[in-house]
Amino acid sequence: MNIGSLSLRRKVAREAASLLYLGVEKEYKQAKLKAAKTFVVHFLPTNLEVAIEFDKIAEENEGLARQKRLIQMRREALKLMKILREYNPILIGSVWRGTIHHESDIDVAVYHDEPDDILKTLKQNNLKILQSEWVTVVKQGQRKTSFHIYLESPAKEKAEIVVRSFEEFHRKEKCEIYGDEITGLHIQELKKVLKENPTRRFVPF
Repeated sequence: MNIGSLSLRRKVAREAASLLYLGVEKEYKQAKLKAAKTFVVHFLPTNLEVAIEFDKIAEENEGLARQKRLIQMRREALKLMKILREYNPILIGSVWRGTIHHESDIDVAVYHDEPDDILKTLKQNNLKILQSEWVTVVKQGQRKTSFHIYLESPAKEKAEIVVRSFEEFHRKEKCEIYGDEITGLHIQELKKVLKENPTRRFVPF
């Protein structure tokens, strides 16, 4: 690949990332298609290429405040996970990765076969539930259904709790953006990160 085509490829990736960052598009695929149309090209950057540009845009726009908020969000995540301790909570998403941006929320996966138990636990701890719903997605040709709870923490951070069946607890999942395995952080691992390196990143670049 010559320098000219590499430069153009990066421009398309950055345009897609910009569309995502500004909230014009919500999905990587649509952002990439729109960016390719803007530059009149017949190729699409990879999700990883877009993610790298997305990260650069967030850093350029948010700088030091981004790192401070990441620490705050990880602390809030730990409080939330302690409340949900008995349901094997795992911190996932951008707060785990360390790649948050201005619209990021806290993503926690829990493993339990009765979503109502999770809702009850959250309400008993006076957490503000904004919405809850069943969500079905198709990944690698397989339909997966999970229960999603959207809430607001006492520090006004938005959080999403994904309730998955208990049998999925040991199931490995590949990240569609970064291409690596989604490992996330358990309570003790998150405690260690906050103590030793609170802004540590978990990305393959």
